[in-house]
Amino acid sequence: MTATQSLTELHSQVQHFYAHQMHHLDARRFEEYAATFTEDGVFQHSPGAEPAVGRPGIVEELVNFHKKFDGDPVTRRHWFNQIALDPQDDGTVKSTVYALVVTVRPGGKPEINPSCTVHDTLVVNGGEVQLKSRLITHDQVF
Repeated sequence: MTATQSLTELHSQVQHFYAHQMHHLDARRFEEYAATFTEDGVFQHSPGAEPAVGRPGIVEELVNFHKKFDGDPVTRRHWFNQIALDPQDDGTVKSTVYALVVTVRPGGKPEINPSCTVHDTLVVNGGEVQLKSRLITHDQVF
């Protein structure tokens, strides 16, 4: 197998991983989302917020963050695209992804907010992908 084929297969595997992970998040299945991280995974999704560490910390952070949507019939969809993978010498994979969060309410039009860049460190073992760390930076309006 050539290096290009290997990277192509890895890209497909990571894209599949992201699709399932975002389905968990959008359905508010936070325990399943957190299970996509390593036990000691780090998750920082809001500017200025302290990162959540470990699966229980990630679940707690997501539950607290989503309280602001209680009573709001909003549907949120996370769209990942332009996935750039960079395998590292230590066996991890750096992944940089453009992300859009689309929100829609009954009778309303879809709105995009925020537009982000996702910086991940992935651990890939055979057929399994897990997140070691995720840092999300929000695009700035100039």
